[in-house]
Amino acid sequence: MSRETVRVPLGGRSYDIHIGGGLLEESGALLKPLLKRPRMAVVTDENVFVTQGERLRDGLGAAGIEADFITLAPGEATKSFAVLEKLTGRLLDLGVERDDMVIAFGGGVIGDITGFAASVLRRGCRFAQIPTTLLAQVDSAVGGKTAINVAQGKNLIGAFHQPEIVIADIDALDSLPPRELRAGYAEVVKYGLISDADFFHWLEDNGPALLSGDPDGRAYAIKKSCEAKAAIVGADEREKGNRALLNLGHTFGHAFEAHFGYSGKLLHGEAVALGMALAFDYSAQEGLCPADDATRVKTHLKTTGLPAEISDLKTSITADAIAKHMMQDKKVEQGKLTLILANKIGDAFIAKDADLARVTAFLKERTGE
Repeated sequence: MSRETVRVPLGGRSYDIHIGGGLLEESGALLKPLLKRPRMAVVTDENVFVTQGERLRDGLGAAGIEADFITLAPGEATKSFAVLEKLTGRLLDLGVERDDMVIAFGGGVIGDITGFAASVLRRGCRFAQIPTTLLAQVDSAVGGKTAINVAQGKNLIGAFHQPEIVIADIDALDSLPPRELRAGYAEVVKYGLISDADFFHWLEDNGPALLSGDPDGRAYAIKKSCEAKAAIVGADEREKGNRALLNLGHTFGHAFEAHFGYSGKLLHGEAVALGMALAFDYSAQEGLCPADDATRVKTHLKTTGLPAEISDLKTSITADAIAKHMMQDKKVEQGKLTLILANKIGDAFIAKDADLARVTAFLKERTGE
């Protein structure tokens, strides 16, 4: 398997995303040039520590780097004020200094809360991302968004805080449960739907093999996804413009996550998959997108085992409840709903001032009300 490097272009804060197999064993060699002293704190979750912890510890040790591991509970519930307080306290107890490197070692939850902790610890300390899930490797570990959840909604308390390196070891994906791998795949599909129809076509042909374990397919998909995100982040780091395109499916999806209380009953990627299907379906209903494109999106998501219709959730939820959650979205401006919609596969756009009444009516049709 080839090794790939993707650069996130942010001037003096630019950084590399390293993609390939066996990178945990080389983590010490990759990180050591960035360290002020050969010591770091590693934040992970209990599952990742069991399956991948020794690989990282050995990789760091080979370069003479001492590491203190902090393990948190897996799951979205970890992204809370209570856990953030305990985490920052533990980092301070370990004597982490502003110039030290804090490592986020895990999936999106660990990356989000660790990055946020680093952004506020001593008014901002350095950190690195070592993502171990497909979702984190193609999306959440890249771009500097960090956050926790609150009762009002997902990721509403956070900060932009860029890592100094991202190390995406494809071998770490082998230990993922199939459901979690599929959830991450939804974010891969997103990049094709936003701006790269050819990539979506490739996924239609190669997605099942990628999910079944094809390492070259995984490496290619991760590289393409990271290149797409790096280009968008480099042009719009703080989401003042086209970076919002990366939220395709998220406004709908976050509403379903809120309905399930950010629990394991619905994974983030599963919610995004359903959200993308609804975004294309709504675009088609509004005459913006060919109906055939919306059907292709739903068909591909269903083929790969992802939800594409509200009925797939097997839960009771009203359109009004979904709409209420959607109005808590971070992109709401002056009380107006912003949606990411599509002209066609590979051509998404930002729709400001979306008509909430029309969206709610659309949702009522999909919930059978």
